[in-house]
Amino acid sequence: MLEMTREEFEELVAEALDRIPPELTRLMDNVAVFVEDEPPADDPELLGLYEGTPLTDRGEWYAGVLPDRITIYRGPTLRMCDSREDVVAETEVTVVHEIAHHFGIDDARLHALGYG
Repeated sequence: MLEMTREEFEELVAEALDRIPPELTRLMDNVAVFVEDEPPADDPELLGLYEGTPLTDRGEWYAGVLPDRITIYRGPTLRMCDSREDVVAETEVTVVHEIAHHFGIDDARLHALGYG
């Protein structure tokens, strides 16, 4: 497995977030991004997870709720990558993938766009 500290991985996630176009990040609402070492035991290869209510599903009722949560998992990403460059690329794809869920884009569309 490729070695990378949690701090280094968190920096890669931050850099991936910084590469999201500002016109999109301005539209992101009530969402927080976290890094965890490992995903839930029932899905050990999960790279990222979006939990919340997509912007497309929010209605008049949406107020006073906890932020949506995007979690990027370090362990599975490092296990599947062979180099730091692979980790950078995979992290960027995962961050974009999970942010797309925040915008209401489903997995089928993301796979078609190359963010699967």
